[in-house]
Amino acid sequence: MTYVNPTDDEIRNILQGARTIALVGASDKPSRPSHGVMRYLQAEGYRVIPVNPGLAGQTLLGERVAADLASIEGGVDIVDVFRSPEAALDVARAAIAEKDRLGIRTVWMQIGVINEEAAREAAGAGLAVVMDLCLKIEHRRLMV
Repeated sequence: MTYVNPTDDEIRNILQGARTIALVGASDKPSRPSHGVMRYLQAEGYRVIPVNPGLAGQTLLGERVAADLASIEGGVDIVDVFRSPEAALDVARAAIAEKDRLGIRTVWMQIGVINEEAAREAAGAGLAVVMDLCLKIEHRRLMV
């Protein structure tokens, strides 16, 4: 069965209820979409924690880069996945493993990140799932 994304109202509620986003696959290259999305979300008042093992410990747009979800301290509302569709399953499983400790409520897979198994497992663990949509575009579109 193909996963169906939440309705516009449900997505609006996800975005309005979130304050902190872990951006998995963050890039330090300004030309990369993840960099632009992080900058946009910060400008909109979200705290965005960049996650990238290759940049761990460095500072990106004023935030310390985490190696993975397990190394984040504090709360996270949304895990935004800027990784390949194949890698999305591991990210979803990490989000499930850390959901109680971090308070994760949503796994959001960016445009082109389609992984039915990741969606199924995350939803089965009680997380909201958004797949193949850009958080920045949806935020603008729904005027959150």
